[in-house]
Amino acid sequence: MKIRVTSIFVQDQDSALEFYTEKLGFVKKRDIPLGNGDRWLTVVSKEEQDGTELLLEPLSENSFGPAKTYQEALFNAGIPCAQFYVEDVQEEYERLITLGVEFSVEPTDIGVTIFAVFNDTCGNNIQIVDTE
Repeated sequence: MKIRVTSIFVQDQDSALEFYTEKLGFVKKRDIPLGNGDRWLTVVSKEEQDGTELLLEPLSENSFGPAKTYQEALFNAGIPCAQFYVEDVQEEYERLITLGVEFSVEPTDIGVTIFAVFNDTCGNNIQIVDTE
């Protein structure tokens, strides 16, 4: 069994695609129209373009209603909906700050790893952690 696709809810797919590619450095993998303005829109790591795809799942009028409530509750509680691994949290934090990314948690060392949490501008808190 393998994880091929995982998803996060986004309030606007175009804005999400811009943020995830231009700020985070992911690459668009698939962009398939689904009708009613929704798309099967995925991004992948630039370093692993055949790896796991992140589906930017639209929260539109066609979406499952409780999904928006779930996304808002996680965001308001400060809980990250996804976690990405980076080589160096401090370095990535500084790179993202220069691009205007807003962090709710600055790099924090908890002994076993260092992490930070940022707002993806699409309704989600995202956590980055060191790979080691």
